[in-house]
Amino acid sequence: MADMRIQISSGQGPEECELAVGLFYQALRREVEEIQMVSCVKGRRGGFSSVVLEADWSGLEGSVLWVCKSPLRPGHKRKNWYIDVSILEEIPRTSKEMQVRFETFRSGGKGGQNVNKVETGVRVVHIPTGIAVVSTEARSQHMNKQIALNRLCDILADRDLQCARREKELAWMEHNRLERGNPVRIYEGREFVRRR
Repeated sequence: MADMRIQISSGQGPEECELAVGLFYQALRREVEEIQMVSCVKGRRGGFSSVVLEADWSGLEGSVLWVCKSPLRPGHKRKNWYIDVSILEEIPRTSKEMQVRFETFRSGGKGGQNVNKVETGVRVVHIPTGIAVVSTEARSQHMNKQIALNRLCDILADRDLQCARREKELAWMEHNRLERGNPVRIYEGREFVRRR
């Protein structure tokens, strides 16, 4: 199974929930062999508001309950702290390898006899996505290749930027949907011991 993106979130919970996110992340690192942090949002006092990670792991999505008297606010009555674990939708990214195909053709139009006899126009096709860019304005095939390739790189960079924005939007939507109750796992105490 391929790695998937998982978000651990405190939702709109207090600082204790942010602390629980950090403790749960540490617990997962002991449990799952290969886990890699992709991004994180630091909490107010040492915890994490959100952690996004990649792991070859499934079977845990929903709320996680930490039962513990507040280590941050002595005397506070509440002792149930919920955090959320969500599988994030994968947004396809553009391959960093430039797998391209060049096609040449006669440019036509004004520019003298050379334009009509020699294939100076260039179309570059990005094979993984099918995006094609054409350049005919330069008088040489070499220059048109470079112009088309530069345009393609700009388009692919913009596409990746849009994908990154969409990923952040989806992560934020998941961050705000924390459900309290019916936890898939329960941890207890400052030692963060798993009970279920």
